[in-house]
Amino acid sequence: MRRCEARRGRLRLRPSGARWAPVLLAVLAGIFNATVSAEPVPDTCRIHYPSDARIPWTCLRIRRQTDVKQLFGRHWRGVLRFNRIDRRHIYPGVRLKVPKDLAEVADFTPLPRRYPAAAGIPKFILVDLTEQFLGAYDNGKLAMSFPITSGDNAVAERRTPVGTFHITAYDRLHVSSLYDLADTNKPYPMHYALRFLITLSGVAVWIHGRDVPGYAASHGCVGLYDEQMQKTYYGTPRDPILEDARTLYEWAIAPHPDDGRFHTLSDGPTVEIIGQAPNFPSRAARVASKTVMARPPSPAKPGCGP
Repeated sequence: MRRCEARRGRLRLRPSGARWAPVLLAVLAGIFNATVSAEPVPDTCRIHYPSDARIPWTCLRIRRQTDVKQLFGRHWRGVLRFNRIDRRHIYPGVRLKVPKDLAEVADFTPLPRRYPAAAGIPKFILVDLTEQFLGAYDNGKLAMSFPITSGDNAVAERRTPVGTFHITAYDRLHVSSLYDLADTNKPYPMHYALRFLITLSGVAVWIHGRDVPGYAASHGCVGLYDEQMQKTYYGTPRDPILEDARTLYEWAIAPHPDDGRFHTLSDGPTVEIIGQAPNFPSRAARVASKTVMARPPSPAKPGCGP
C-alpha cells in the first residue's frame, strides 16, 4: 500500500494564491487518507468486547499523524493491545478507545490466567474470537497472550472455524497461494505460519503474522502482529518492535529445528477456537477492502488469505 507524504518546506504558495490554501490542503488530506487506507478506516470505539466493561475508557479521534509512543508514553503497547490494532493503522481519522487510567492496560489481556481445559497439556493455544485475543497456555497456565484479527464474521466464507484442532505444520516464510498484495503480483506474506486445519476443499488455515487493523479482517486465518513484515513490504513502522507472530511461532515449534522451510508436525500444540468475531458496524455497506487481490490458488501449497 503506497503512502503519500507532504513534507514541511516542500510546498510553497504564492501570496496571490493564499485563498486556495484551504482547498489544496483538503485535497491533499483526501489523497492521503485514500492512499493510506483503501480498507475501512479503523474505529475501535464501535467494536465491543466483553472485557471492555472492566476498564473505563473514552474515545479519541486521531487528528494528525503521530507516534503512539509519544501519545501514550510507556503504556503505548497496552493501548494497542486494548484496541486490537497495530501501529501502521494509527493515522488521522482513526478512532481509538483510550483507558481513563492508562496503567490499567499495562500487560492487558482479557483471557483467564488459568484455563482448566488446558491442564496437563504442555502447549495449548486458545483463540477467543469474541475477544479477538489468543492465549498460549503451559499446562493450563497462561504463558503469553496476543491481540489478533480473525476472519470477517460478516462474510460466511471468511469466518474462522471454531472447534479443537492441532498444529500440523509450520513455515516461517510462508506466503499465501490465494491472495496477492494489492497492485502487485507478490503473494501476501504469511510469515511465522502455524497450520491448524485443511478444509474439505483443500484450503489450509493458519495462525500467522499480518496486519492487525483493529477489527476482524482476515479471510479465515488468525493474524498476529508482525512489524518486521510490515516494514519490509510497506516501509512502516521504521522501528519494528511488535513481533507476536514470531514469539508464538518459536514457542509452538520448539524443540523442532527451523530452517525457514515448510515442515509437517506430528506433535504440535492443541488449538481451541471459541466464540464469534464481533461485526464491524455497517461493514456490509462499505466497499470491500483492497488490501489483497485474489488470484488462482496453487495446488502445491493452499493457504487462506491474510
